[in-house]
Amino acid sequence: MKYGFVIDNRKCIGCHACTVACKSEHDVPIGVNRTWVKQTEKGEFPNTRRVFSVSRCNHCTDAPCVEICPVEALFVRDDGIVDFNNDRCIGCKSCMQACPYDALYIDPETHTAAKCNYCAHRVDVGLEPACVNVCPEHAIISGDMHNPETEIAQLLSREQVSVRKPEKGTSPNVFYIDGDKASLTPNETEKSDNYIWNSQDKGVGHYARFADELAADSKRRPVSNVEALMDKSSPRRVYDAPDKGILWGWEVSTYLFTKAISAGVFLVGFLTWANGYSDKVDPQNWWWLLGLSLFFLTATGGFLVKDLDQPKRFLYVLLRPQWNSWLVRGGYFITIFGALLTLWGLSMFYGLWSIEKVVMWLTAVFALLTAVYTAFLFAQAKGRDFWQSPVLPIHMILHSLIAGIATILVFNSFLEISPNWEPLLSQSLFWLLLINIGIVFFELSITHPTEDAKRVAAMITKGSYSKLFWGGVVVLGSILPTAILWYGGNPVIPSLLVLIGLYLSEHIWVEAPQKISLS
Repeated sequence: MKYGFVIDNRKCIGCHACTVACKSEHDVPIGVNRTWVKQTEKGEFPNTRRVFSVSRCNHCTDAPCVEICPVEALFVRDDGIVDFNNDRCIGCKSCMQACPYDALYIDPETHTAAKCNYCAHRVDVGLEPACVNVCPEHAIISGDMHNPETEIAQLLSREQVSVRKPEKGTSPNVFYIDGDKASLTPNETEKSDNYIWNSQDKGVGHYARFADELAADSKRRPVSNVEALMDKSSPRRVYDAPDKGILWGWEVSTYLFTKAISAGVFLVGFLTWANGYSDKVDPQNWWWLLGLSLFFLTATGGFLVKDLDQPKRFLYVLLRPQWNSWLVRGGYFITIFGALLTLWGLSMFYGLWSIEKVVMWLTAVFALLTAVYTAFLFAQAKGRDFWQSPVLPIHMILHSLIAGIATILVFNSFLEISPNWEPLLSQSLFWLLLINIGIVFFELSITHPTEDAKRVAAMITKGSYSKLFWGGVVVLGSILPTAILWYGGNPVIPSLLVLIGLYLSEHIWVEAPQKISLS
């Protein structure tokens, strides 16, 4: 048994009855939707066509939202319905980043994730979903796709159907008859602030755009192939659901930054010791490294909790884990890293050198895992193509080492903890900055596999983030400190510039991909 939907675009009239029925059935608050209808116009007056696209959760066979959810708030039922339990949800918004179809939202009243659940409570008592019952044209067909006697199974066997974003490999179970690419593919049209019902003073639909050309349009010669004319013009949205905005904001950027410092400070100290340079580090420096690492690790946990819409449930990540989620794995990495740092401090305090060496190696392993795990969490966010970059793990390891060295140099310069260590750190920072610049440009210049990833790269290098990227990340955070270190200047200034550049880099890499529309 596997339930699914067929949306018959030959019949849909764009009446929004499905949206209203869904809101009524589930008491969905104003401003968010479990199902909605996007309206797209193609062509130029008078040769135009309006296309309707009903959107909702696709109840994927390989649902990325279920895989990334850290607390099993989302789950797949035996009948294929992807349902949710808002009593478990911590409001981390990972599922929203993972869904390629923009189907989830945060309920403004419960502060937990929600979406279409196929009206599972109705299905359980033998009823059809509310949207199916209310549709006046029978344009929404539901049922068991594995039962050959059902209408949906028969439609799928004889009609040519399409799905949204098949390249994502999620095996969606919402199928469209006569689905139009301009409506189903988000990057075919741009989000707009002017839609049918909020721009009456400017005209409606194509009239708003061509009001001053109507007289000339009416005199044009008839076109024999109207579809060809429509394909030449850019399709445009004329009605759509509200944009959800930036889901992971400054809290996530800052948590990446503090996490990089915490892991990096210890890793730099560990690598210094493991490579035989421990004589350059004064004994009291190890206590400063421990204190800095624990301080920034605590800050990391604070920012993680701050980003949750249900912060009181943050312990669910550790107590009710869903082990496929990298958010859970990362939570355990951070917790174990903190515990090992504490154990390292105790071994130093009591002079247990034989234990201390073992603890340092174990701590280094978990410091590295703490630094890099977010790359794999981002990779699980299948809705954001730019985060699927294969060099993101290297990117995060480099950021951690650079952040650790820069932080140590800042404190070392002010407190004069270990002057002998400073030249080695400065030289290491110089070379790591050069490598990092190369990795960043490689990541932005490689051939990106999808249009969405290309658009983000263009947004960073040429678009709305270009000034912040070139001025803040490249010049201020990379070229200038590299030049100062090359000429042997005081390392505190370039170190501070590096930290500023790293934070701006984290901010751009987190925020820019979220500007791409998923529906």
